[in-house]
Parts: sequence; structure tokens; C-alpha cells
Amino acid sequence: MELPDALHRASPVELKVRIEAERLGRPFLLLADGDGAQRIVELPQQEARLTVGRGEACDVALPWDREASRVHALLERLHDEWSAVDDGGSRNGSFVNGERLSGRRRLRDGDVLRVGRTLIVFRAPSGGDSVQTLPADEDAIPNLTPAQRRVLVEVCRPFAASSYAAPASTRQIAAALVISTDTVKTHLRAIFDAFGVEALPQNQKRAELARRALELGVISRAELG
Repeated sequence: MELPDALHRASPVELKVRIEAERLGRPFLLLADGDGAQRIVELPQQEARLTVGRGEACDVALPWDREASRVHALLERLHDEWSAVDDGGSRNGSFVNGERLSGRRRLRDGDVLRVGRTLIVFRAPSGGDSVQTLPADEDAIPNLTPAQRRVLVEVCRPFAASSYAAPASTRQIAAALVISTDTVKTHLRAIFDAFGVEALPQNQKRAELARRALELGVISRAELG
């Protein structure tokens, strides 16, 4: 499911706040309010039950969303896991990654809960120093060579269809650009370093790189075709 446009157009300051929340390594919710401003809701570290809905008394209140029920859904933490719960009492139902929620569903990092017209991203980052903060200053956005930028576009290209696609592999990039896989790897090492993802686990680097490149506006979705 696509994220709200407001989250893709996040300002450098909003991106800095978002990345700092990820570094803490604790679950949080990411959403855009009725004015399109980013909101981050930190989730409790102990077992808890949070209400989500249009009512002002809800723990996660969405007063701008007229399609949300007064108390629409629940978020529950049991042990170390969070789940979304909708027992059928909401007027328009709840959805996780586009699938209607019936009863309880365990949430995983990156899942998108839709309540009314509001999309709420569940984040459960690993935290720690392995995630480095990008500068919030627009002038400090990584500068890439034309060749590096072409590689980055290919890394991001699968995300033209979905925010939850898998980034392109080294072989796919090489084939698309008609260059060797060694050349792709050389460019990728430089790009990983420029975007501060070099220290991430190998299986997370490209997805995080693509996410940051798109959120910072280094690569636009229009370029992905």
C-alpha cells in the first residue's frame, strides 16, 4: 500500500525527527494529520491497550477523519508484540496492508493500518548506532555522480509500483544499465556510505537506501516510470 503523499514529501526537519525515532529502537506510529503534518506516536514499552478513532478521548485520536468511528480499532501489546484489533464494531472496518482486518492481526515493521481515511505506519526499528542520522539540512543531501545516480534510480525502480517492493538486485541493475556487476557493487558501496546505511545488515541496506532516497527527494517517483 502506498504511504500518504504527506509522508513522502516530509521536510528535512520531519525526516530528522523520524530517523531519530528509528534510532531509539522502540515501536512507534507514523501518520499525517488532517493538515498533512507528520505525527509520531511513541508506543508504550509495557503491555498496553490503545484505542484508535475519531473521538478526542482515544489514545490515538484522529479528529480530522470523519470516516473513522469514534472508537474504531485497538492496538494491543502482549509480551513483546503489537497487534491491531477490530472486532467488527467500526463503521467502515479497518485494513492492514490493504486487507480487511477481522479480529486480531500481529503487526510487523512497516505494516500500514488504515482507519477511516487515515494511514498509520507501524514502525518497530532495531535502533542502535547501526542506523545513522542523515543531516536535516537540504544542502547536506548526498551529492552523487551521474553514474551513481543511475544506479540509485535502478535500486529504487521497483518502488514505483509499491512502497513495499523489494529493491533491485545487483544483477538486475547491471542488466538494466548494461554494466558489469563489479561496477554496480563499486557504485553501491559509495552510495551506501553517502546515505549513512553502510553499517546496516546486508539484507537491510538496499531497502533503507531506497526509502531514504525517495523520502529525501533525491529520486522522484516520476523518474521510476
